[in-house]
Amino acid sequence: MGRPGPEQDNAAPAREGLASHGARSDRRTGAPSRSDVSLVIVTGLSGGGRSTVARALENVGYFVVDNLPQALLLDMAELAFAGGGVARKTAMVLDVRSRAFSTDLSGAVKSLRERGFSPRVIFLDADDEVLIRRFESVRRSHPLQGNGRLSDGIAAERELLREAREQADVLIDTSHLNVNQLRSRIEELFVGDDSRQLRVTVLSFGFKYGLPPDADFVLDARFLPNPYWVPELREHTGKETSVSRYVLGQRGALAFVETYARLIGSTAPGFEREGKRYLTVASGCTGGKHRSVAIAEELARRLREMRLAASAQHRDLGRE
Repeated sequence: MGRPGPEQDNAAPAREGLASHGARSDRRTGAPSRSDVSLVIVTGLSGGGRSTVARALENVGYFVVDNLPQALLLDMAELAFAGGGVARKTAMVLDVRSRAFSTDLSGAVKSLRERGFSPRVIFLDADDEVLIRRFESVRRSHPLQGNGRLSDGIAAERELLREAREQADVLIDTSHLNVNQLRSRIEELFVGDDSRQLRVTVLSFGFKYGLPPDADFVLDARFLPNPYWVPELREHTGKETSVSRYVLGQRGALAFVETYARLIGSTAPGFEREGKRYLTVASGCTGGKHRSVAIAEELARRLREMRLAASAQHRDLGRE
């Protein structure tokens, strides 16, 4: 059931650690604390990309446990704490196909926190049409469709996981992400991970493809002139210097970026105090190719200058 990370041979979790799970370590003595365990719970819709996320977490040094019954979350967390080594970074992938799956993920997470752990929950979502295409492409039935249609199984799973989605720390809609983009998103979120620091993803997108459902802030760059109508810029993107200079050189562009940089910088400490670890700032234009990309790159750069952990991602780049 365990999926080893690159250094699993150095880790041998000891089951006797379960016997002492009631005691919390005292930081004043320098002893290990359960809050030091980087604990990630991966859940979401079947076909949403859980296996890709699991492999990405392995790439950044996590010990990954696939298809873990929810009833064993606390036991697995205690094993990770007792084992030390690579097990101190453990990801647990939950699957509704497990007969032991429960809808009370919030209760399980609460139990982990009461024990002293600081788990983070990743929820993977996607549009119904996308999920149907993915299942049909591999000629698989949905685990919950029974004798019904694929759409019936997806609807049943959405209802089963509704509360888990609402309470997730990280919500990722994979509808418009390929495997490499999803892996890159996870690796950027968790590589060199400091679980107490807010991580900001500035995500460019095209309004004609829909709003990113995981956005905390939405910026509309359509007030700027569109490079699409400049023949020599049309085939280029906002990541290229010529387009970036054109977009950022427009009246109001730099003030727009600076205003949002200050807003995010001033709210970041409050988000951290409230326990929010991930912030998605969506930057949109018509097609997600020129203006939104240039703005996203510049905003992420400004945020890094403010000592925030920020990176730019481009959801719709290359779709046109």
